[in-house]
Amino acid sequence: MKKSIVIMLMSAIIILPACSSKKSTEESKIDQKVDSVLSLMTLEEKVGQMVLYTSDWDVTGPTLKSGYMDDIRKGHCGNIFNAHTTAYTRKLQKIAVEESRLGIPLLFGYDVIHGHKTIFPISLGESASWDLQAIEKGARVAAIEAAASGINWTFAPMCDISVEPRWGRVSEGAGEDPFLGAKVAAARVRGFQGKDNNLSDSLTILACVKHFAAYGAPQAGRDYNTVDMSKRVFLDTYLPPYKAAIDAGAMSVMTSFNELDGVPSTGNKYLLTDLLRGEMGFKGLVVTDYTSINEMVNHGVAANEAEAGLLAVKAGVDMDMQGEVYFKYLKQQVEDGLVDEKLIDAAVRRVLRVKFMLGLFDDPYRYCNEEREKRLIYAPEHLEAALDVAKKSMVLLKNENQVLPLKKGEKIAVIGELAASTRDLLGSWKAAGDWDFMKSTLDELKAYNGEANVTYAEGVKKMGEDRSGFPAALAAARRADKIVMVIGEDCEWSGEAASRTSIQIPGVQTELLEKLKALNKPIVVVLMNGRPLDLTRENLLADAMLETWYPGTMGGKAITQVLFGEYNPSGKLTMTFPRTLGQVPIYYYAKNTGRPIYLPNEKYKSKYIDCPNDPLFPFGFGLSYSTFSYSDIKLSTNELTENGELKAIVNVTNTGGIDGEEVVQCYVRDLVGSVTRPVKELKGFEKIALKAGESKTVTFTIKPDMLAFHRLDMTYGTEPGDYKLFVGGNSRDVKETEFKLQ
Repeated sequence: MKKSIVIMLMSAIIILPACSSKKSTEESKIDQKVDSVLSLMTLEEKVGQMVLYTSDWDVTGPTLKSGYMDDIRKGHCGNIFNAHTTAYTRKLQKIAVEESRLGIPLLFGYDVIHGHKTIFPISLGESASWDLQAIEKGARVAAIEAAASGINWTFAPMCDISVEPRWGRVSEGAGEDPFLGAKVAAARVRGFQGKDNNLSDSLTILACVKHFAAYGAPQAGRDYNTVDMSKRVFLDTYLPPYKAAIDAGAMSVMTSFNELDGVPSTGNKYLLTDLLRGEMGFKGLVVTDYTSINEMVNHGVAANEAEAGLLAVKAGVDMDMQGEVYFKYLKQQVEDGLVDEKLIDAAVRRVLRVKFMLGLFDDPYRYCNEEREKRLIYAPEHLEAALDVAKKSMVLLKNENQVLPLKKGEKIAVIGELAASTRDLLGSWKAAGDWDFMKSTLDELKAYNGEANVTYAEGVKKMGEDRSGFPAALAAARRADKIVMVIGEDCEWSGEAASRTSIQIPGVQTELLEKLKALNKPIVVVLMNGRPLDLTRENLLADAMLETWYPGTMGGKAITQVLFGEYNPSGKLTMTFPRTLGQVPIYYYAKNTGRPIYLPNEKYKSKYIDCPNDPLFPFGFGLSYSTFSYSDIKLSTNELTENGELKAIVNVTNTGGIDGEEVVQCYVRDLVGSVTRPVKELKGFEKIALKAGESKTVTFTIKPDMLAFHRLDMTYGTEPGDYKLFVGGNSRDVKETEFKLQ
């Protein structure tokens, strides 16, 4: 009987008539196929397509449902996450296709955040490269390896803007800026889904825009906490990266855990239907985050899970991740008249449509090729790409007296538990990354500089107050020409559920650094962390500081090549580093107050009495082993007309003796608006390579729509008036000029 139903299903697909000419031929064909499948489904089977359960291969949340294989067999579960390897996914797909009544294939999702087996730098680190092609390639490699492992859906990119370093999940995003965040989000979607969004290519995977929306602004920096902001701030600052990812073709969106304007995102009709589907034109599927339907009971907007399910389905949620709410209640709610079955049909259409786009109905096992899996996992070109991005992501924060680069043959004392760790190199959300496959920073330093020239003493742990290793570290340092101390956070201290009330280096790592400083030896601090840190003490103690984030599978080699000058660092910060936690939130696009810091009055102005207003390291900051000078800005015109454009031209010269790369950044400021405007907004950037002594001309094009914002009446557009334009190597150190928008 099962075989005859499947044959009937495929026959129905073939003989359907042509669809409306308003849609493309391919879209029409898929819609016909979707409707033909839907017509064969029972209500229970429809609900099953709206269910997503975790396998027992991996756990990324607080609960695990048993018996999911039987649910697949009965048509009660149409989607699985946390399952990978071709052997395992084939086993589950076989149950769905060959043992369920209709044989509808499964979607397989996994948190492929910054690589699958070959792990790239954490997303915040990737963004610090400001290299969109490299970031896209990183997502492409992740997609290839994930697809080769049986996965066809990733829960990335994370598009959450955040100015909150206490929040652990800043590690998963692109930092604080909406313009850069939008560019990175689109690049990662293209990498996952392919430039042409050709999901039928079996080495592409479905991207998922998360977390919709404004998840990056939790009060007090505490994960899952309340978000409260004006609609104007939401639309102008937090929404652009989500929109860019959707415009790039992403076909799934994940709801966020937080509330916005008093309504949890998973039950927020304004977000999911009015804005996402209505204004933004999103046509893909909406999935919850892990059990977020159930959690609306805790939010206090639903008395029980059944009510929470009603809120979610009516708001526009197509798929329930792990919560079992749809599975338990939705069928009965339709039968009781509480939910219109048309809502169910619309949701199932969106799920089935994605499955058709992925080619799963044509070949359910197309992601289950074991030979391909063996060939593509850790492919040499993937490792090379990971090494390239890791080097480009590193930010040189300080380099007094040209302590860096190190010279081959120098006697180096390497200190710190993190120097010998491979697990920490991978960071949070390491997916299927294997730290036993890798070499540590210490291993790579020894391989490059010779074991006889590298002395290691752990000295201090990442956490805790154990000082017993101090004497050995000091002894090793005394015998060395230079000290390389690797310090930072444990990799589990960033990512989900990893908020901190302090953003200082944990434990007694800095205490040992102070003792090493007393030896009067040059000290290089190598940082591993997933968030901006308060580095005020370390900045005083270190001669050089290199921010490496968690750099991934090839991180140890990348750190070594940067330290020894095989690669000239070119990364720039995408989040502001404060002097102290008391400045948080601190970000470059702040607004002026009525009493700004530059007023001559010494007391009654917006300032701290115990700390400067400015950060330790501003947005866009990063040094090089070379130096760069900027000419004054030349404008093609001083007046930008409604349909015109303005070109800002600057010459950049490498004034150092080493070839290097510079990220040239362009900012604008609207001097007078109907509502207050930021003191700077990023509107362009270009990463250029310059040989020693070479100059290049960089041109930025400014068009009126780039200056649009939500005005006093909440319409979106521009206002005529005076603007400033800035160009420089970071948001602080800039050349400036002025122009007028007519």
